[in-house]
Amino acid sequence: MTQRILTAASKAHSSGVTVLTAAGELDYHTATELRAAVDDAAFTADGTVIDLSGLTYCDSTGLTVLVTAYQRAQAAGSPLALAGLSADLAHVFEIVGLDQLFTLSPTVEEAIRSLRR
Repeated sequence: MTQRILTAASKAHSSGVTVLTAAGELDYHTATELRAAVDDAAFTADGTVIDLSGLTYCDSTGLTVLVTAYQRAQAAGSPLALAGLSADLAHVFEIVGLDQLFTLSPTVEEAIRSLRR
């Protein structure tokens, strides 16, 4: 069996927005990495962007972690946007209706701008 790898990190953008970055395969075996980053992230009034441009795979467990991030952002009063979804992942979001829940942007910079509107 091939080992699945996901990296997740959080950093403050110069705009004050918290940017969480996830890269690799987001699934049952790796979701704890992103979940920990979400738990540790500062969801502030400036907003939060989750950059998914480095994801190569995302299953339903990964979607659940993203919905949990949305719920945490809502509870904190922090606007949230997702950036960099692949065409396949964007299609999954459309199928399950998550495109109605999340603000989706092609890049982190565009996601940050969307939080300012």
